[in-house]
Amino acid sequence: MSKKKIEKTLVEKILDQNQINYEPITFEIQKSNSKQKNFTILHGEVDENIIYKTLVLEGNKTGPLVGVVPITEHLNEKKLAKISGNKKVNMVPLKNLIKTTGYEHGANTPIGIWHKYKYPIYIDKTAENLSNFYVSSGKIAHSIKVNPKQIANLIGAPFVDLLQE
Repeated sequence: MSKKKIEKTLVEKILDQNQINYEPITFEIQKSNSKQKNFTILHGEVDENIIYKTLVLEGNKTGPLVGVVPITEHLNEKKLAKISGNKKVNMVPLKNLIKTTGYEHGANTPIGIWHKYKYPIYIDKTAENLSNFYVSSGKIAHSIKVNPKQIANLIGAPFVDLLQE
């Protein structure tokens, strides 16, 4: 039996070029009656506290910027505005997301966005002392397990307090 070769995402290629170790992870998407999508990892259990989402916002002074926070938490827009030098930040409307980042909702990745646009990116400080966390690899249902400090160094992202209290 031949093995099917899986095409690497741009993010995985960037990490390979920068000699950053990562583990690709695939999620199974389960549709529900609600608008939310539920994700199940196809192999093994993962602590949801180390899965991070990439949120894209628009600052009144900086333009697009990115906050990376645990999926179990909510981003505090006022904190991000202050940290980024904006008076106010708002989520980019879904209809403008692909135009702004090149990624569809659920596939935004701090690494790919930085590579394409060099937008300012901020990672919540909860990730700073983790040995690994999960972020999207730029494709729906595909993520990478990677060291947060290596990602922060690669994309020039500071660890800051971004969470609602």
